[in-house]
Amino acid sequence: MYEAKSKEIVLRRVREALAKSAPFLPPTPDFSSPLHSPVPVEDMSIVFAENFIKNAGVFVYCENEEDFFDQLYVYKKEQNLQHLCVWESNLQNVIHQAGIEFVSDEENFVQGVEAALTTCEALITRTGSILVSSANAGGRRLSIYPENHLVVAKASQLVADVKDGLQRVRDKYKENFPSMVSMVSGPSRTADIEKTLVMGAHGPKQLVLFLIDDLPH
Repeated sequence: MYEAKSKEIVLRRVREALAKSAPFLPPTPDFSSPLHSPVPVEDMSIVFAENFIKNAGVFVYCENEEDFFDQLYVYKKEQNLQHLCVWESNLQNVIHQAGIEFVSDEENFVQGVEAALTTCEALITRTGSILVSSANAGGRRLSIYPENHLVVAKASQLVADVKDGLQRVRDKYKENFPSMVSMVSGPSRTADIEKTLVMGAHGPKQLVLFLIDDLPH
């Protein structure tokens, strides 16, 4: 008798619920809309530099390509970098013309490498990160192994967010998408051991970006 009564109560509540109008459902969110406020194009380099420096990166502004050569020469001399690896042929040509010494082969790479100079795919403004891939001649190694990772990029490579950087890589390589795409946000670091921050634990201790201003003014 008790079970039958309980069943009737449950069924009555179900019928009452079905008789009511459907509850208000919020609109489906637009997952394609940006989460963060857009950064004006003219401010991208400033915002990127601020975020890059917060990540403990060394930011070097270059007015043009000739200024980059001068800045690279001075930095190499000040840091006493005897072995600067450059494996990308386009970089080798311009660095050679500028009279800056570099190592172009892989002989004694593990024992003798102090620094590496590479290009990148894009610069992520919101996070102050450098988007690199395995597609260039430096592969995976030059952005990971040397203690000093030097990157040269142009202001035209600045993009607003991560998705914009990845879209640039897709547009560039299409079906030949690189096997490795990585965001580098400052020097390698870890705080796994007793919560003490250690720089360069799993990669470069120094990340340096030479940004060449190629945007119209």
